[in-house]
Amino acid sequence: MDSILAESTPTSAIELRHVTKRYGDTVALDDVSMTIEPGEFFCLLGPSGCGKTTTLNLIGGFIPMSSGELRIEGRMVNDLPPHKRNVNTVFQNYALFPHMTVAQNIAFGLRMEKLPAAEITSRTGEYLELVGLAGFDKRLPSEMSGGQQQRVALARALAKRPAVLLLDEPLGALDLKLRKHMQTELSRIHRQVGTTFVFVTHDQEEALSMATRIAIMSGGNVMQTGTPREVYDHPAGRFVANFVGETNFIAGTVTMEDGRRVFAIPGRGRVAAPTGSTDGPATVMVRPEYVRLRPVDEPAADPGISGRIVNVAFLGDHTRLTVSTDAGDIVSVRPHATNVRSTHLEEDLGQEVCVWWPADDAALIAD
Repeated sequence: MDSILAESTPTSAIELRHVTKRYGDTVALDDVSMTIEPGEFFCLLGPSGCGKTTTLNLIGGFIPMSSGELRIEGRMVNDLPPHKRNVNTVFQNYALFPHMTVAQNIAFGLRMEKLPAAEITSRTGEYLELVGLAGFDKRLPSEMSGGQQQRVALARALAKRPAVLLLDEPLGALDLKLRKHMQTELSRIHRQVGTTFVFVTHDQEEALSMATRIAIMSGGNVMQTGTPREVYDHPAGRFVANFVGETNFIAGTVTMEDGRRVFAIPGRGRVAAPTGSTDGPATVMVRPEYVRLRPVDEPAADPGISGRIVNVAFLGDHTRLTVSTDAGDIVSVRPHATNVRSTHLEEDLGQEVCVWWPADDAALIAD
């Protein structure tokens, strides 16, 4: 134990070095390396079975690694049990003690650490106020809503002042409106306490709205790590582009025409090639919000891609249009101005249009 505690000065909050986790012949985590810096709100994002919860459980010490090295605050903790790691966890089901009051639930871990009674009372009140539950100290969990119970679980985990807080899809049981409210609250609490948060979710919008950085996972591998804007605007490959947000993938050929590179599709259609393109077959990725439509007879530098609007969906703050083209269906999103109410959207159906996008808003994507 002394040799573990005598490791080098902490640099990162968490570091995984070539970590693998096997269950028999099944590889749940495959040679993953990852660094999480102090104070980050770090999201592990991916579909079910991608390895994100396995990663969280390895950090928490709930399951052993098959191979590799795990460091928390610079100390190797491969063999340390959960209660000896400077981390705490908030689970999706909250795991509150039903027979204890809110205050007793929050104080439970502090009593286990044998802190002075005055310190326990002070911290309990401090974290009740932090999560917006001052005055709820005498209530039982059964007397509270799901969102309030989630806050109690959060206060209980933070009251021990861990270096790292692990959150395993804690908002998954909440309805949409409450979940969005709690996303805002979690971001506020993170900013106030400055604790490193590691948050597991399969909800891309949730990760984009809260994270300082995101690790996109698939099949036990990390496909890309970056800020929300980096993984959205510059995905490392087709999987990331397709998983994080809606995306149009358009196959064609980059070629030189009239002294500049264009992206040409089979049949009719030319648009400016993305920056950095080289000649040859290519797949272009363009987000729906960057896809623009114009009348087929409107003059333009590039002819665009001809098509016909085959679906119009009014979605409150925006309209989603699907255009059938020789390159396949292309989706465009048209935001609504706050002071303009769209009417007669059905009149757009069947309209012949030209689809185009600025070259800087598209990117070549690896298959």
